[in-house]
This record gives sequence, structure tokens and C-alpha cells, in this order.
Amino acid sequence: MTAVRDTWTIASAADAARARARLARLTAEAGVPALDRARFLSALGVRLRRALDAGGARLTVTAGPDGRLGASVDGPEPWRHTLLCPTAVTGPLPGPEDAPLAEALLSADEDAAAVLTGLTETEELLRLHREELHQTNQGVLALHAELEAAALAQRDLLDAERAARAEAETARRLLTFLTNASAVLHASLDHEDILRRLPELLVPEYARYVDVWLVDDERTPPGDRAAATVTAARTGRPQHAGPHPGELPGVDDLPASALFPDRPLLCLPLGGRTVQGVLTLAAPGDRFDPDTTVMLLELARRAGIALENARQYEQHRDVAEALQRAQLTDLPAVPGLDLAARYLPATHGLNIGGDWYDAFAQPDGSVLAVIGDVTGHGLRAAVIMGQLRTALRAYAVEGNGPARILTLLHRMLRHQQPELYATCAIARFTPGEREVVWAAAGHPPAVARGPRGEVRVLESKPGLMLGVPLPYEYEEHTVELPAGSVLALYTDGLVERRSAGIDAGIDRLARAMQVLGAAELAELDTAADTLLKPMLHDSEHDDDICLLLCRTTCG
Repeated sequence: MTAVRDTWTIASAADAARARARLARLTAEAGVPALDRARFLSALGVRLRRALDAGGARLTVTAGPDGRLGASVDGPEPWRHTLLCPTAVTGPLPGPEDAPLAEALLSADEDAAAVLTGLTETEELLRLHREELHQTNQGVLALHAELEAAALAQRDLLDAERAARAEAETARRLLTFLTNASAVLHASLDHEDILRRLPELLVPEYARYVDVWLVDDERTPPGDRAAATVTAARTGRPQHAGPHPGELPGVDDLPASALFPDRPLLCLPLGGRTVQGVLTLAAPGDRFDPDTTVMLLELARRAGIALENARQYEQHRDVAEALQRAQLTDLPAVPGLDLAARYLPATHGLNIGGDWYDAFAQPDGSVLAVIGDVTGHGLRAAVIMGQLRTALRAYAVEGNGPARILTLLHRMLRHQQPELYATCAIARFTPGEREVVWAAAGHPPAVARGPRGEVRVLESKPGLMLGVPLPYEYEEHTVELPAGSVLALYTDGLVERRSAGIDAGIDRLARAMQVLGAAELAELDTAADTLLKPMLHDSEHDDDICLLLCRTTCG
């Protein structure tokens, strides 16, 4: 099959109408959809009208075997359009004069109706799509609102979590400081040391400066203190003085201090049951933090307890030391025997009471030199020491020797003080004799120095400690001490240190005795002082020390 072609002359509106009507019928027969047909015919009518206005034109129609139907209008504005027909156009193309105008008009109405129906359906679909789009938009807006609300809630939760973490970290930091500071304060039993440590702990993080006033300190009268400090001491309640109310938990507000009008002061009573003094803090910034204030209140309470404990300890220590010294008798003047003694209380700790020395003559003219140490410390140890000292003298008056005296003391202590023990060493010097009889009950060995400087430690095995719940009979030993010899009796505080064993201390004492010079030995008190220097120079002693030197001058 070949394409068919025909050309029509359009000279009038009637020609144009017939041509349009014929093409309308032709496209309808070829199965062109009404909408495509209407678009084609409308465009053709516009071109034909323009061609008539320009004086006429020729319309060329071409139908191909592939279903293509083409129309072209020549003239000043050429136009061409091609339709794809479902059914191919065959045979010759009829001329426009064959198209009845009435039928063409009715067909045009049908096409218009079909187009309008399509438009109506399209408008309905468009309306439905618009409603669906509106509902979708409303859903999207609602979803956005929910997401925004969820985001705000999440942000609030994160802020609350951050705040909770910050509060927890602050509480942890304050609690850690309180724990460490309390340990530092309660580690000391010296109230001056506690007063010195308070500013070191608080400045500069918690206070610009710190002042501690003890209520019984006559050196600093109340007139030298801020009014809030005096009020806190009088009422026992914490006081805040500043340009503006502090509104701190558990703290009363007062006007600004005349001494410090521009800086807030926090005055905290020291102590729990009784007010030991007042801790006055100047704020490190513009105000005191409420959480920090709670911690400072507790710290002041604990500091007051530490001060009270320190003072009670110092009073107890002073009483024990006074009792101890009162029971250490003056050494007797004995022909043929020089004596020198030293008693040094512990430099720190409550390790006072229990160590003693004694020297006295027996009815037969011999002299007993005694050194002893009661376990435990404080007033009770000092009292027991006094009882042992008295009992020892009583047993000695009856003529008992060193071993028998220790046996009787052991028996007495077992029955009267079953939970208390003691060590003791007794040496008996007899005028005119070179031999010295001695016995020991768990006591460190005596050290002897011969007249030519030779030193030996009396290492014979000592007996049990006094008071051990076992029956025991002590033995006596003898040592030869010619004239010019020195026997050193001492308690363990002289030779024992935490950093070294007691054997190292005994060796050091032996070396110190060996290097004593003639000038030092000429005066036994000087020799005692000389011995103490190398024994104590390297550290403070945390136990009582008793030293008794005995020098034979004839025999």
C-alpha cells in the first residue's frame, strides 16, 4: 500500500468548515480518540481562520499505510500536524465538498461533549487528588508537630540528664572532699595542728580566707571578731553576713559585717554537742553555693569533734605524764655506785604511762636497779606501773633476790590484772663485789661497757613477761662488772623503731656506749644525754623512753 494524498483549496469560511467537517469524520472513522481529535480539529480551525484572513490557503491531507494522517496548511504561517490513527485510512480521500455541514456540526458537538466529559472526569480526579493532598499535608504537619514535640521532650530530657549528672558530680566531689578532709583532721591529736590544717584545706576553692576563733582563747577577745562570728558562738547556729541575704540551708542571715561590708561571710560553729569555736569563711566569689554550704556545715561539725578529741587527749596525756613523773623517784646516793636516769615521754600519740625506773637499797646494803614497762598506755598503765613499783619494793624489803621478786610480781599480776602484762629487769649491786646478779622478765637485754671500752649485750634468755597466764619461776644470772664499768638498763622505746627491728636498735646503743669518751663518762648524767642523741636524732619516738645508767666505782 502507498500513501494517499489530496490538496484542498480553502477560499472561504464555508470551505474551511467543510474541510474541518470532513477531517472530523475521517479521524472518527480512523478511531482517533475524541480528545486527540478535538485538539487536532481545534488547531486546524485556528490555522484555517488565519489563512482566510491572509487571503486563502491550500490544505494538504496525507494518509499513510502506517496509520499516520497528516495535515498541512501553506501560507504566510505554514502549519503541519500528524495524527497516529488506530485504523489506517485507505482509498481516495473525499473532498471537502462531500461533507454535509449539519452532520459536521452535530459531530463537533459530540466531540465537544466527549471532551467536556473528559474534562469533568479530570476535574473530579483533580478534586480528589487535591483533597488527598490536603489530607496528606495535614498529616505531614501533624507529624512535624509530633516530631518537634518529641525533639523538645528529648532536649528537655537531655538537659535534665545533664543537670542530674552535674549535680551528681558536684555531690560526689563535695563528699570526696568532706571524707578526705575529715580523715586529715581526725588523724591529728594536736589541736594547733588541726587549726593550721583548716585554712590549708579550704583556701582558695571554698573560701577566700579562713579565720578560726576558739571560744576559750583569751589571746583573741570577741571584740576583734565579726558580729556574725560572736553570734554564731553565742547561739550555736550558723550565721551568714553579707550585702544580700544568702538564703542558705540551715543558716541565719545577718546584715553585712562592718569589718567586711562588701564580702559575704559564713560563720560556722565548730562542734556537735558543745561549741569549741567558730569557723569564719569569706566567700571565694560573690556568694556561697547552697550545696557547698551543706558540706561546710558538716565539715565544721567534724572539725569541732576533732578539736574536742584533741583537747581531751591532751588533757589525758598531761595527766598521765604528770602521774608518771610523780612516781619516778629521785635516785639515791650510794657509795661505790653512780646512777643516772632519763625519762622521755612519747613525742606524739597517747603512748605515755607504763615505763618506769627505780633504784633503792635493800636491808643487807645491796642496791637494786630496776627498769620496767607495762603494756598499754595512758592513765591505766601509769596506775598499774605504780602498783608494780610499790609491790616490787615491798618484796625487796623482805630480802628477796631479783629472780624471786619477779616470780612474786608475776604471780600478783596474773591474779589481779589477768589481761595486763609487763616486762622488767632487776640488777643487784653488792658493795665490795665485782659480780652483779640480774634477772629479766621479757625485757630487752641490758648492755654492759667495761672499763676499757669493751661492750657486751647480756643476751641470756629472759623469762616470760609478767602476767602471762602460766606459772613460772624466774632465774638469776651474774655478770662481772669491775670498777669503771657501766650497765645500761632501758625500755624498748629507746631502741625500737617502726622502720627497723629492735636488734638494730640494740646494736646502735652498743656502738654509742662504746664510743663514750672519758670526759663524758666522768659525769654520768652527761653520758646519759650523750647516749640519747644518736638514738633519737633520726626520728621522733612514739613511745616512752626510760634509761638507767649504773657505773661501778669500786670493787
